[in-house]
Amino acid sequence: MRLRSFRFLWIGQGFANTGDVLYIVALIAVLYQSTGSVLYLSLLPFTITIARFMSGMCAPLVLNRFSLKGLLVGSQSIKTGLLGMLGLSLWLFDPSILIILVLVFIIAFLDGWAAPARNAMLPQLVTEDELAKANSFVAVVDQSIQFGGWALGGILVAATSGSFVIWVTFVLYVISTLMMGLIVVRDYRERKTKIHMMSGWRLIWKHPVLRIFHVMIFIEAIANVVWIAAILYIFVEEVLMKSEAWWGYLNASFFIGLIAGGMAVSKYTNWFERYMKETLLATCFAISITTFVFGLISVPVIALLLTVLSGMVEQIKSIAMVTFIQKKCPKDSLPEVFSAQSALISITFGLGSLLYGFLAETISVPFVFALSGILLLASAFYLMKSMPFLTE
Repeated sequence: MRLRSFRFLWIGQGFANTGDVLYIVALIAVLYQSTGSVLYLSLLPFTITIARFMSGMCAPLVLNRFSLKGLLVGSQSIKTGLLGMLGLSLWLFDPSILIILVLVFIIAFLDGWAAPARNAMLPQLVTEDELAKANSFVAVVDQSIQFGGWALGGILVAATSGSFVIWVTFVLYVISTLMMGLIVVRDYRERKTKIHMMSGWRLIWKHPVLRIFHVMIFIEAIANVVWIAAILYIFVEEVLMKSEAWWGYLNASFFIGLIAGGMAVSKYTNWFERYMKETLLATCFAISITTFVFGLISVPVIALLLTVLSGMVEQIKSIAMVTFIQKKCPKDSLPEVFSAQSALISITFGLGSLLYGFLAETISVPFVFALSGILLLASAFYLMKSMPFLTE
């Protein structure tokens, strides 16, 4: 864990991931200020999700042909150049929505290679007995940046401007590229193992427990679109009637809830293991009710409290679901199952973002929260009906 190359890897990826969050926050502010359209805002997460889905599907081919360090440094360098072009275009003239989305698509496509390349590189940078610790540490850093970055981004945008935050991201990308260039790793030649893309899907369909959970994951991926930054941005402005800073506060509150949920599971592990089915069912109903109520309120402080509660319940539910999948799925099939799960979430969430953006603009933001609450309630009832299968 003390190896210099490992430090260069996680610090470099940390700067890159922070930049990924900040520039999306900046673009949401820029697009809304120039268009005032929720539909245009929803195109942003839709484009990113589709790009990462496509990138993830072809990642094995790329990882087999190029060295891992070369892939990381090369993709990050190109991302840095593209972001610089985006910053210059926003400074010199008003680029069209199409130009912005094309640049966003390419950046997200390149970003889709980073996680598999990093995960494949880790065993070469740490010893075998430190690998689990390294993976855990990197996961904590990723989650902290992913959720904490939205709070930082919202505050920065409110204090400065979207264009300024784009240039902050450019600097972070430059630092990330330099840090990853310092990694020393033995050359990674062509790998012989081949990934069968459909094996995970077939196992999910044939295995009753996996099928139950992935039906729920499909429903919840649609419902959870309501928490994307574009929808929350409008909720803050039109329902809470607060500044962009409150957008950051809501994201920070959700992150606090996630941490609290993880700590609760860690502290009461024995109780959690004993009543995991009951906990999973209770949290499924709780998250549906919380989401439904959130869309009805207009008091900012209550919104913050509900967001903390949502994060806590969502974290506990996610841990329970992942633990069930790990226990019920054959160990040698877990990579294929989680790969298929990631693809399912990506494509569903991307299409859902487009749908929710349309509904928020044509009907209202409270309506989409109510819709999400109903979908989550349907998922909870589906789980309740399927509970006998979980005991088999």
